[in-house]
Amino acid sequence: LQQFSDTGSRKEHVKITSESKPGFLERLSETSGGMLIGLVTFLLSFYLLFTNEGRALRTAKSLDEGLSLVIPLDSIHSVSQQNEGRLVHLAGALSTPKPLFDPSYGLSVQAVKLKRTVEMYQWVEYEDSREYEENGKIMKETKYSYNTEWKSEVVNSRNFDQEIGHKNPSAMAVESFTAISPNVQVGSFVLSKGLVDKIDDFKRLSLSHLEDPHADVTRGGDYFYHSENPRRPEVGDLRVSFFYAGLSGDDPHLGSADKVTVIARQQGDQLVPYHTKSGDVLQILYPGDLSVEEVFQKEHESNTMKTWALRAAGWLAMFVGINLMTRIVYTLVDWFPVVRDLVNIGLKAFAFCVASSLSLLTISIGWLFYRPLWALLMGLLSVVPIVVAKSRVPPKKQQ
Repeated sequence: LQQFSDTGSRKEHVKITSESKPGFLERLSETSGGMLIGLVTFLLSFYLLFTNEGRALRTAKSLDEGLSLVIPLDSIHSVSQQNEGRLVHLAGALSTPKPLFDPSYGLSVQAVKLKRTVEMYQWVEYEDSREYEENGKIMKETKYSYNTEWKSEVVNSRNFDQEIGHKNPSAMAVESFTAISPNVQVGSFVLSKGLVDKIDDFKRLSLSHLEDPHADVTRGGDYFYHSENPRRPEVGDLRVSFFYAGLSGDDPHLGSADKVTVIARQQGDQLVPYHTKSGDVLQILYPGDLSVEEVFQKEHESNTMKTWALRAAGWLAMFVGINLMTRIVYTLVDWFPVVRDLVNIGLKAFAFCVASSLSLLTISIGWLFYRPLWALLMGLLSVVPIVVAKSRVPPKKQQ
């Protein structure tokens, strides 16, 4: 069953499908498959939590080692052989030998990176579904709506529920790309590829001072349009914008060259990765002029944020895994609405407590070889959720 309507440029239709309500054995089979996925997720959570603690402690030790060894350079314009192979700190303006060009649009900028972003005006499909029961069957009502939008990726209209009237081109006539300067320096020192990769603070390049590059290209704002009428684009029309990162020369429109702070190993006139005793690699780059202490403080803060994010991900994976593994209990009682709801709440609480306890225990084991006292404290904390859960269970009545 389909119903159609057209609301301006946004078109939509509704499709209703039905299927028989799954029987008990069918639901049990689906639950068994979920239990297997849950087991895999549960085991992966242990690996994630355990390795994350080792990584966090190793990174912290490497940063402390780096802070104790780093040498601030007196001058960025001369290379001292005394610092060969050592971890050095320097700050200065970025420089590159020549501007980056995009000859197709007559555009150039003195920067480390120049990114061309191409978008195409295309149909986009949106889906909104709801399920309900009717005459013993599960009915699914799906509303499909279509809108035209600028997208940087090709939207495959072959996957649309209704491709007729919403067909997109299969490719873009102009492609996006990023040009990177082959030689990036701070003073007399050449940055390694790893350091150049860290220069990724892209800013939009204003096109206001440029002319239209071709007769079939029109400039509008900060875009070049491949369109007969940019104000009323048609499906298949393109618009192109540009972004730059790491301004490496004084520009009348963009300002002076960007300054960066670098901590890396000096190898001749190259700044390359420094390998610590803990097995980590130090090659750090931040925008601006920062002191040694400020750089390492930012690195410690970044390490802490990453550690907590991965701890949260590990706990969530464990919680989801336990939920999936215990889902079979819910399936066995889902014929009884009141019992089903109570069991569902109980299973969620069980998964929460067990995931919290096992996560804390895993983290404490990860710390065992590095910080034994903290590991013992975490181990004791891991018992708390179980004790709290047990204390809420009412005692059995005396016979």
